[in-house]
Amino acid sequence: MSEAKTATNQEICLAMLRDSDRDRYLACLLSPEEKRGALATLYAFNAELARVRDLVHEPLPGEVRLQYWRDLLEGSAHGSTAANPVASALLMAIETHRLPRKTLIDMIEARTFDLYDDPMETRLSLEGYAGETASALIQLASLVLSPEEAARSANAAGHAGVAQAVAGLLLLMPLHRRRGQVYIPLQILTATGLDRDAFLAGEDRPRIAAAIEAFAGLGREHLAKARAAGPIAPAVFSAFLPATLAEPVLVKAQKHGAVLFDRPLQPPQWRRQLSMALSSVRRKI
Repeated sequence: MSEAKTATNQEICLAMLRDSDRDRYLACLLSPEEKRGALATLYAFNAELARVRDLVHEPLPGEVRLQYWRDLLEGSAHGSTAANPVASALLMAIETHRLPRKTLIDMIEARTFDLYDDPMETRLSLEGYAGETASALIQLASLVLSPEEAARSANAAGHAGVAQAVAGLLLLMPLHRRRGQVYIPLQILTATGLDRDAFLAGEDRPRIAAAIEAFAGLGREHLAKARAAGPIAPAVFSAFLPATLAEPVLVKAQKHGAVLFDRPLQPPQWRRQLSMALSSVRRKI
């Protein structure tokens, strides 16, 4: 593929992020210019996986969409990938930065959970889901930014990704509730005296608040572990920028509890952008 075509595909990925994932779009802009294209590609790929449930009404069509990406990464794609700029740019990023295909395939497999309404069973299940999605994305972005430093930040990436995933799931809770999806582990619900149906019914507000507080506490626990893992090298810090937005969400969730059922506690976009810009200077998650 020519350099001009690669650059065009990467620009398309960046433009897609501007509409679908403003936080990671800004993270790209706050990254070294020569790395933005590959980062935008990874984030656009993630956005494509994340929105599959939004595009389908039944699991089977969603499985088909995920299978497209699985076939692409396993080298058995049908037809040319040239017509799909994200697919073309992703293959080029894998080749250029030697990204592990297994990690990308595991991201696809994890997203299969989103297509169904089965509840998350345990805390370990939630951590595994977050590890193969948000944590993996931080680590892949770190590999693009600096392969040498990526390994040193792997532990921090793992915990920061879980914290980020929990915060994201808290923000999406009103949408998930309408769909009948429950990402708070049943292990936590049971400990607060709830089951899946009682949680979705939304009537026992004190117990629901306790479950949400415990779930947010899980996110804060992982955020603390990410910080304890040591300073993150400046070379890879922009990979962690989206995760720097997690703490305010987790704190608000613990404070407001069941209010999340009625409306998301999403901070204004300008405040999120300012927070990320400041974090890029302070280099603290």
